[in-house]
Formats: sequence, C-alpha cells, structure tokens
Amino acid sequence: MNIKANTLLPEFEFFVLSSDGPKKLVSTNVFKEKKILLVGVPGAFTPTCSDDHLPAFIDNLVKFKEKGIEEMYCISANDPFVMTEWGKSYGQNEINFISDGENQFQEKTGLSLDLSSIGLGKRLSRFAIVLDNLTVVSFFDESGGGLKYSKAENILLEL
Repeated sequence: MNIKANTLLPEFEFFVLSSDGPKKLVSTNVFKEKKILLVGVPGAFTPTCSDDHLPAFIDNLVKFKEKGIEEMYCISANDPFVMTEWGKSYGQNEINFISDGENQFQEKTGLSLDLSSIGLGKRLSRFAIVLDNLTVVSFFDESGGGLKYSKAENILLEL
C-alpha cells in the first residue's frame, strides 16, 4: 500500500460526468493547493456505503468545512454515470462523486477489495484520506469493506 501520512498521493486519472459526457481529470490538477477529504467506497447504492457510511459525511459537511476541508470527494469503481446518479440521490450536497472506472487509483494505492464472490468484482476498499496540497495528512483505512475507522465522526475528531 502506497498511502502513508506525510507522503504525496500518487497521481491518478478519474472520471466525472460533464454536460458533454464522461470527462477524464487528473488528481494532481484537481487536488493541488487545497485541503481535500477523499472518501473511498466499494460501491454506489450498496447498503453499507449508501445507508451507513456516506450519509454522515453529508450531514457533517458544515463541520468539515469549519475544520478546514475545502472540498470533499467520494470515489468508487462505479462508472461516472452511476456516481453522478448516486450523488443526485442524496439531493443537494457539496460532495464531488468521482469514478475510478479504469482502476488507476486501486492499482496505484493497493486499496482494493475482491468482491467477486458476490458478483461485484474488484472494487476499492473503504477508506478516508485527508490531503493538504496533495500530501496525505491522515489515512483512515478499513483494509476491506468494514466500517470502523473511516466514519465521518472519526475523521472530525482528527481534524
């Protein structure tokens, strides 16, 4: 695993849905010179991700901003169409839903989870990373799909 405090986040490309269709962006261009919270989930619309993990981040957006987080991103292996619809399902919020559809982030960080036994294939594991100008400040790793360390309340305590 390549993610540790005080190291640079590996550069990777991800997708967002624009008015012209899927658009590829580069992490170093999007995340530079900002304090970012990057939340990784195994799958959009899956029970733990949708019901237990992400809602607390949405509910605490103001608290994260008060603690210096400028932008929040949620990344999953789902395609950009699914990620956009998942974001819309929560109504108005300020989280950017991004797609690791080419698995670049998984491959460069080792943050992967094989859920082939339940028909989901290789996915991102569950995690949260606080970045400041591309440098990892804090890393909350579930080492799989559980939900113990990367909860919103745990991250708020560390900020």
